[in-house]
Amino acid sequence: MKYLSTRGLAPQAGFDDILLEGLAPDGGLYLPVEYPRIDAAGLRRMQGMDYADIAFEVLHPLLAPMPAQDLRELLRRTYTAQAFGSPDIIRLQRLDADIGLLGVSQGPTLAFKDMAMQLLGGLFERALAAAGAELNILGATSGDTGSAAEYAMRGRRGIRVFMLSPFGRMSPFQTAQMYSLDEPNIHNIAVQDVFDTCQDMVKAVSADLEFKRRWKIGTINSINWARVAAQVVYYFAGYLRSAREVGEPLDVAVPSGNFGNILAAHVAREMGLPLRRLVLATNENNVLDEFLRTGVYRPRGPEQTHQTSSPSMDISKASNFERFVFDMLGRDAARTRELFERQLSTQGRFDLSADPAFARMREGMVSGSSDHATRVRTIRETFEASGVVIDPHTADGVAVGRRNLEPGVPMLVVETALPAKFEATIQEAIGRTPERPPAMRELELRPQRFVVMKPEVDALKAYIAEHC
Repeated sequence: MKYLSTRGLAPQAGFDDILLEGLAPDGGLYLPVEYPRIDAAGLRRMQGMDYADIAFEVLHPLLAPMPAQDLRELLRRTYTAQAFGSPDIIRLQRLDADIGLLGVSQGPTLAFKDMAMQLLGGLFERALAAAGAELNILGATSGDTGSAAEYAMRGRRGIRVFMLSPFGRMSPFQTAQMYSLDEPNIHNIAVQDVFDTCQDMVKAVSADLEFKRRWKIGTINSINWARVAAQVVYYFAGYLRSAREVGEPLDVAVPSGNFGNILAAHVAREMGLPLRRLVLATNENNVLDEFLRTGVYRPRGPEQTHQTSSPSMDISKASNFERFVFDMLGRDAARTRELFERQLSTQGRFDLSADPAFARMREGMVSGSSDHATRVRTIRETFEASGVVIDPHTADGVAVGRRNLEPGVPMLVVETALPAKFEATIQEAIGRTPERPPAMRELELRPQRFVVMKPEVDALKAYIAEHC
């Protein structure tokens, strides 16, 4: 499998090359030259498989030429009952007659990001060992990516992690989960600004090709294609375990901040999974919902980014959106480059409302937004109806999904995290604190290790160079 850049100026590359590189040299994002297809017969053959075997069927064509046996062994080591709490790896729960919950947050850090990060740890370690190389992973997090990455990479040979997070803008649980790690290969950097600024700093360092190559910088945010590919798997697994028969349509509602999770659903559909509509749910930071309603993509600055009770979606610049637009434009790299490189940088927005591509987007994707009162009410009503406690981000997905139900079409809402990570909002909604795993009951009391940094790219580069 070869990969190309959404901006069309970087040479095509193999999976191992883009795994370690992250952002393409031309500033674009990598995608497969073409999506492999799994037909109805292939889907029927996958029914009844365990999660690791489904993962193999989905990922093997994307990770080629990785030897099949190597991939099978890596997947079996990754997706274990010990790591994910059950041999099923994912879980399906009914919230009511209309909506089911696709549970993907049973991993080590209680968030859906574990589903990809645990695999990436093994992929990185394998590629680095084969090349006799080291990697300095640079990432940004609004809450869950950071902890999932750090737990997956801690102690890994040849890997260091430099993780940026917005200082004071994550939940106490999320903050403690990251900052309490004391492994020497983990570096937490609290930036005195919002997540979008952290993400911009990561992109700025990655765009400095000389610095990136000198210090062997790679990424673990969902700008890294391998993250998205690993997430594609649970859409296949969720569909196969919930559909009565192959071919039955299914809608999925996905809480969305950086567009990586719903992009994985788009890729699954492109690969042949019968997903009918993708329902994108945002919080008060509703840039993506605004685009799908108006055709205007208008990222907002830090001063316009709201701090909300679903903090992992406090994002106003969705990095993965470029991949989706590229596909919807018929993979026109020159047009994608014009929109994301020139128009966004000079005008701060672009308008596709009159473009046929926008009509195609709206055929397969709808959207909506939620606010604090809505998510608190949704958590409470879901608990009263089903006994299931959901986290605030998942509540955004349930609320928006419910508005977009259609008779006769089942819907799955993709879980974002377990409610233990957001105790204050759960307490407000149902009057009690959610249960925690025993290992995390006194998490906030542990010593925390992090550095505070102004939002300055040169200061970040100096810190990386000093600690490599």
